[in-house]
Order: sequence, then structure tokens, then C-alpha cells
Amino acid sequence: MSIQAIRTEENLITAKPYYEPIGDEVEVFAAAYRNQLPVLLKGPTGCGKTRFIEYMSWHLQRPMITVACHDDLTAADLIGRYLVKGGETVWVDGPLTRAARNGCICYLDEIVEARKDTSVVIHPLCDDRRLLPIEKLGELLQVPDTFCLAISYNPGYQSVMKDLKQSTRQRFVALEFDYPAPAKEQLIVENEAAGIDRDLARRLIQFGLMTRNLKGSGLEEGASTRLLVNAAKLMVAGIAPVVATDSAVALALTDDEDMLKTIHELSRSVF
Repeated sequence: MSIQAIRTEENLITAKPYYEPIGDEVEVFAAAYRNQLPVLLKGPTGCGKTRFIEYMSWHLQRPMITVACHDDLTAADLIGRYLVKGGETVWVDGPLTRAARNGCICYLDEIVEARKDTSVVIHPLCDDRRLLPIEKLGELLQVPDTFCLAISYNPGYQSVMKDLKQSTRQRFVALEFDYPAPAKEQLIVENEAAGIDRDLARRLIQFGLMTRNLKGSGLEEGASTRLLVNAAKLMVAGIAPVVATDSAVALALTDDEDMLKTIHELSRSVF
């Protein structure tokens, strides 16, 4: 794993991202930020966690660095390492170190996907110490007040091998996300897929709710808000609703033939 593979740039969001609050999450996150408390976002995939962080970056006027965690992501990838450049060995900060030095919001998306040694790195950042040990430099970095660590995970995908330990989760202020209520989800779809017919959007939300009822009966997850928005955009582009839902939702959710047939039938019953 090379550090270039996860290299990201500080992103100062200047245009207000579209986000519909589902509760008090904006106020809670802002209060946590002012008190230098790390934040944990938990909820199903595609429910708006990443969009929320982008919105908070704009709201707080702090640049953000996002890291999409995966099985090969190690603590060294986050902290940094020595690399050979032009015949010289130079130190290159990882995304977590850059965020800590520059007072950014660092968002570790799906933290449980990373290797276990990453939790050891973030623990000192999540208590009163607010420190980032950089062992290879012999440096103990005291992070500025403007630095904020946010992590996310999907409780629905937890397993014995991929779980967030109590020693980690109890260091965070936690915000729970879920799919919005139907009326609000329809509003989101209408805003994200500009031009979609209102009745078509309503039926799309109805279809999404029907797929979510299949969770645990052959599906790991039902249609996320993200997938419904994708289907809506296809419809706006002239794709027939049943084809749009098959392509953007059914085939994205499963490869199981019986389950695909069930979702197809749900789509045809609505559209």
C-alpha cells in the first residue's frame, strides 16, 4: 500500500452542499467541534453521512480531508512514511497527519474496514491529550483546536472480525443516521434529481420502502437514498421507471436471481 494511493488534498467547501437535517445532528456536531470532541457517525450505507460531513465542513468553514478506509489501510498510511524522491529519502505526511497539522476536519469513512492498528493511532487524538504520535519522526504532535476527527461505520455490517471496540467508540460523541422519513426523502430526491415528476418521486420512495422491508429476508440492505437518487436521475434523463429501478437499484443491491425477481416485481407493481 503506497501513501500516494490514499493521498487526498485539503478541500475547503465554498458552495453550500445540499443537506436536509433529520434531527439535531448539525447542532450536536457544532457543539462537539467547539469542545474539541471527536464525532462518530453510524448508520446504513447511502443515508447521507458523507454529505453531512461535507455540509459541516462548509458550515464550520474548515477544510476537510476524507479517507475511504479499506482492508489494506494501515496506521502508517494515515500517519505517513519515508519515500525515495529524486534519489533522496524524504518524509511524506499521511492524510491524518496533514489534517492534524493544519487544523482540518479528518473524516475516516467506514473505519472498521481498516486494519486494527489504526485504532491505536487515533486513540490519543480522542481524549484530553489531543496528541498524534509520529514515531518515525520522534514527534508528538499537539493538534490545534480547529482539528476535528470524525469517523463513520455501518452497524448493519458488523461482524466479530469487523466491529468497533468499546475502547474506541466510547471516546466519541455519536450521531445515529437512518434513512429519512418518506416526505423528507422525497424532498431530497426532488432536489438531487432536478426535474423529476413529483408523483414519480413519491412512487420511487414507496418502492424504496418496499425494498427495505426485504432486509433480513434475502437482502443485507434495502435501497438507500443514494440509490433512489440515482434511479431518479436516470428517469429525468428519459429512462423508463422500471428500467431505471432495475439498473440503479435492483442490480446494485444483489446478484441473487430470486431476490432480483422479487425486486423486479416490486418495481412493476409501483410503476
